[in-house]
Amino acid sequence: MTDIKIGIIGGSGLYKMEALQNVAEVQVQTPFGDPSDALITGEIDGVKVVFIPRHGRNHHLTPSEVPYRANVHAMKQMGVEYLISASAVGSLRAEVKPLDLVLPDQFIDRTKGRAASFFGEGVVAHISFGDPICPQLQQVLADSIDALNLPEITCHKNGTYICMEGPAFSTKAESNMYRQLGGTIIGMTNLPEAKLAREAEIAYATLALSTDYDCWHPDHDSVTVEMVIANLGKNAVNAQRVIQETVKRIAAKPFESIAHSALQYAIITPPAGMNPTTKEKLSLLIGKYVK
Repeated sequence: MTDIKIGIIGGSGLYKMEALQNVAEVQVQTPFGDPSDALITGEIDGVKVVFIPRHGRNHHLTPSEVPYRANVHAMKQMGVEYLISASAVGSLRAEVKPLDLVLPDQFIDRTKGRAASFFGEGVVAHISFGDPICPQLQQVLADSIDALNLPEITCHKNGTYICMEGPAFSTKAESNMYRQLGGTIIGMTNLPEAKLAREAEIAYATLALSTDYDCWHPDHDSVTVEMVIANLGKNAVNAQRVIQETVKRIAAKPFESIAHSALQYAIITPPAGMNPTTKEKLSLLIGKYVK
């Protein structure tokens, strides 16, 4: 464990930000395998933070290959209590324009067979997940965006994130179906992170960076990688500003989240009935409730 309380998951444009000082790499091993890459530690305005490049620093992992459990467990090992996920998304709504920021508060899962729980193999827990985003952390992000008062930033302060499998983008039929389901934005990574962060008792919120209209939009070309990368680069600067301000605000006024006690009543298996190997594997997560 370290004294780092704030973690960031995202792309390389964030851990190369000028505001991040005293940068170092940390190799972390977890019971769930290796994280996506070495963890990047540093300081933002004197506040210690830790970063994981979700897809690896060379973006060599597809959304289905990202070791979500290892990434979140590594954050827990570092002492993280607040986790900000910066993610590129496509827009499913005309009002959410490319380069806008979105702070979703709901998810719909369209993934297939991803490992999205630490539990199983002789230890069962059922977390409450009706509100998958920490509302306090989401509000700090929103307050940070407001405080920056940047005219080029348009922020949508709620919405539903459709989490699809990928790595291919949607068909037009799928894109229109997701709109009918009530989706605001679409991405490929954040729902496993949100579930695992809740099981790890870490407050979690998404800073979504709109890169394009998904292919539903009749007046825009279908999504291309070039389009996404170009807009992601433009969004990275704004994301850095928002994260820097958010880190300062959390450090100045830390808060207790519902996530911080998510396992208190969630663990169903009695200690005496737990698989000893799994119990040990989960000790970092369940240790304060199970002796």
